Order: sequence, then structure tokens, then C-alpha cells
Amino acid sequence: MKIVQRSLKCLAIAILMFLPTSIFAFNAGEDGGQVSGKQEVEAYIVHHLKDSHDFNLFSYTDDSGERQHFGVALPVILWSSEGLVTFMSSEFHHDDNGHVIVEKDGLKFTKIHSKIYELEKGATAVSFDADHHATNASKVLDFSITKSVVGILLIGLLMLFWFSRLAKQYKKKQIPTGFGRILEPLVLYVRDEIARPNIGEKHYRKFTGYLLTVFFFIWILNLAGLTPLGFNVTGQLAVTACLAIFTLIIYTVSGNKDYWMHILWMPGVPIFVKPILAVIELVGAFIIKPFSLLVRLFANISAGHIVLMSLIAIMFTLKESLGVVGATSLSFVLSFFLLLIELLVAFLQAYIFTMLSALFIGMAVAEHDHEHEEHAHEISSDVEDVRGDFI
Repeated sequence: MKIVQRSLKCLAIAILMFLPTSIFAFNAGEDGGQVSGKQEVEAYIVHHLKDSHDFNLFSYTDDSGERQHFGVALPVILWSSEGLVTFMSSEFHHDDNGHVIVEKDGLKFTKIHSKIYELEKGATAVSFDADHHATNASKVLDFSITKSVVGILLIGLLMLFWFSRLAKQYKKKQIPTGFGRILEPLVLYVRDEIARPNIGEKHYRKFTGYLLTVFFFIWILNLAGLTPLGFNVTGQLAVTACLAIFTLIIYTVSGNKDYWMHILWMPGVPIFVKPILAVIELVGAFIIKPFSLLVRLFANISAGHIVLMSLIAIMFTLKESLGVVGATSLSFVLSFFLLLIELLVAFLQAYIFTMLSALFIGMAVAEHDHEHEEHAHEISSDVEDVRGDFI
């Protein structure tokens, strides 16, 4: 019985790993689901990386030549020129080129390249310039529940449920059971290998909750991005920027006197150098550190998705030279091995972001031993006096 269960689990994992390839084959292109050129592949990959206002699970072209889509519509929430407007994304009928006009409360809206525009009064269609920019429509404030927002809410609720159950188990027994046995070693790893050595014994407990939240949030979202759900939350610059800003706020607010003294008035250097170092340190603390956090996560996740989708696209781009069987086999093999690497990258990027956050926080709350520094300075002066007397 156990062998059968394990076999079913392995089969389910294999199906989940290859489903993204199948969904790409269903969705690729706007002409009957067929992709035959490099530009079409590039356009689809760029579209896949962007956020969207609906879940499009798969698409196909029926016998009449019309494009049929299967997915889940999400609520569109806009702040227009006349206030709040809401409707479902299904009213756009999956159009992203400004052809479909949605009328609500006397206003007209359209969607162009995943951005929603409000048409000017009296306009019945969108006019474009030579660069394909709308000339008679303007962007609105978009507070819609997009696919990335759904992913964030879903993973947040799952984390709340899992860790609440884990906490309840600790109240009743010392060793957790069920899924808690998987979470416990990861929690201990973040606490003992990331938070404690980088922040210190005195302060690490205060920030462990944040580090655990960031680690599991990024890791699970990275894994969700490899599933057929099509989440690319950590590949959105706005999301990684928010995570970096959270870390910036924490280590800025938690910084002690020594931390700010070393930034604003560096001890042990000539006075005329201190203002220059202060500018450099401020730029590093408020720009370079958060920028390195957000760009590293965003770039690695986006690059992984681009390479994976490019390998899957081999079945279309090399179909004429290698044949259907050869191109499809090559695509499956390469994408399978890259997907295994992406599983490692998903964990690695969560680890790096959490490690750097702990390091920046630890630098802000570190306490310097001034008595030891003064004693070392006295010893150094005595050594210089003895050396001078000897000479």
C-alpha cells in the first residue's frame, strides 16, 4: 500500500512539473494557439511575466475560428475621473490591445498592454500614434485584485493556517506531527543559522518573526511560480521593492546610537573625510542596500522564467528543422532539468534575501565595546611610547 501511495505521489509531482509546458502549448500565440516565429515567442514570454487582471488557464481556437478562453475573472477596481468604478475583468473578453470598450457609469474603459485606460469624453474607440500609444485615453488609478494580489493573499492565508496549527501543537506537545514536522526544521534553520549568528544572541528573537515570514513568503511564492497557476509574484518589481522597503524600515528604525554614529560621523578618521563618508554611508543605507535586495530577487526569478519559457518554446521554433517529435523531446528534456534547477533557485533566493535582511538588521543593532576600544587605544599609545624611547 505504501508503494502505491509513493508511486501516486511521484506521478502527481511529475504531472505538476510538466503541466506548465502543456499550458504554454495551449496558450501560446493568438493565432490558433500556434507559435511559429521568434517575435511571437518573445511577445508571449513578456506577456507571461506581467501581472494580469484574470486567471487564463488555457485557450484554444474552435472550429469557427474564434478564440475560446478558460479561466477565472477577477474584480477590477478603478479610481476614474468621476470616482470609484468596479466591474469584472471578464467584460474585457481577454482583449489587451484596446479593441474592447467597457462602459460603466457613463465612462469608457479599455485595456492596453495590461494597463487600463479611461477614454476621453465623446471618444468611441482608442486612437494610437506611431508608437502605439493611446492619444485619446489616459491611465487610471488601478486598485484591482490582480493575479499577483490573489497569489499574495492565498499564500498569506496558507502561511497563517500552517503556522497557527504549528503553534497550537507546541502548546500541547513538544514534537509536532503532520505537516508541522516539515515546517519545524525550516523554522529552526532560519532561527539558528540566519537570525542568531547575524543579529546576535541579545536581539535575534525580536526579528526572527519577520525573517521567518519573509523566508517562507518568498520561498512558497517562488515555488508557486513554477506551477500551472502562473503566479509570477516575486518576478514583479513592485513586490520585491515592497519587501526591500520593509527591511529598510526595520533596520532604520532599529538602528542604535553606534550605528548612526558610524554613518553620520565615522570615528577614527580625519574630520575633513567624515562628511564624505557620511554621504557614502547614507546612500548605502537608504539606496544601495534595499536596491540590491529588490533587484537580486526580481532579476533571478524573472531570468529563470524567461529561460524556462524559451526552452519550452523550442517545440515551436525548431519544429521545422528537428521535426515535431525531435523538437518536443528536446524541449521536454531541457525544460525538465532546468525546472529542477529552478526548484533550487526558489529556495536559494529566499535564503539570500533573508540572510541579507538579517545581516543589515544585525549591523544596525550591533553594540560596540567602547571600553575594549579605549583599552586597545591605550595599549597602542603605550607601544608607540616604548618604540619612541627605544629609537
